[in-house]
Amino acid sequence: DVMMKHAMTAVPADALARAMTCTLLLSNGMQDEQTFQLTLQSDGPLRGIVAISNGKGEVKGYVGNPSIGNMPLTEGVGKGTVQVVKNHPEWSNPYNGITAISYGDIDRDVGIYLAESEQRSCALAAATSINGILCTSSGGYVVEQLPGCSSETISKVETNLAKLIQKDGTQKLPTGILLEGGTPLDICSTVLEGLDPQPLQQIEPKLVCECTEERLFRAVRLLPKEDVDDILEKQEKLEARCHFCGKVYTMEPDEVLERFKTAKGDPSLDSDFQG
Repeated sequence: DVMMKHAMTAVPADALARAMTCTLLLSNGMQDEQTFQLTLQSDGPLRGIVAISNGKGEVKGYVGNPSIGNMPLTEGVGKGTVQVVKNHPEWSNPYNGITAISYGDIDRDVGIYLAESEQRSCALAAATSINGILCTSSGGYVVEQLPGCSSETISKVETNLAKLIQKDGTQKLPTGILLEGGTPLDICSTVLEGLDPQPLQQIEPKLVCECTEERLFRAVRLLPKEDVDDILEKQEKLEARCHFCGKVYTMEPDEVLERFKTAKGDPSLDSDFQG
């Protein structure tokens, strides 16, 4: 769906799918309203990657340049930073973390972020399989070592991860398993084989974008009045495209003027537009 909505070529699709998979993995277990935003701010031809998910498994994202030619993913990403923002409507301030991009293949960079910024010991993988204009599989896993974990358990998981790599048989773990009909539960069962795993919950990811015409107008209200007048004079209308879903919104001059007359609340404050 994302590839078609954004008319994406293979490299941007691979990058965004990996980023969205990472956000879904790391937002799993959060409260429904809590969000996890992953941004790779980099100097490569992709011009950056953004993915956002919440505790309900809703996800969205975009890349700066969705139509670059064929090249290694690491070249497309380039050098820069991995930035993470975790937020909740009831928090006074979001949590922010940042590390440098070391590899450019996204999942390993997110793994390094977890180790360096949050001091979490994790094995994380995310990959995709692209065939022409279609993403035929996308998935990943994250295994985190918690305090008090025994050396025997660590050794068992390491052995199981080696089995998972062999079972997958590709350079893009775990797409081989998924292409053969395997499920996320199958991946978990292999990783935790011999440790009596008990599934706690299963969530089906959904592509969700909250963009509306009202959100567009809130953004317009943040612009200086002279800038709005200049746009209307030159283009005879206001037009904006959502980065996340690709939907295009258009407002005619009369509608813009009428909305300004009846506008209420501070457009910079979400609290003025809730409820």
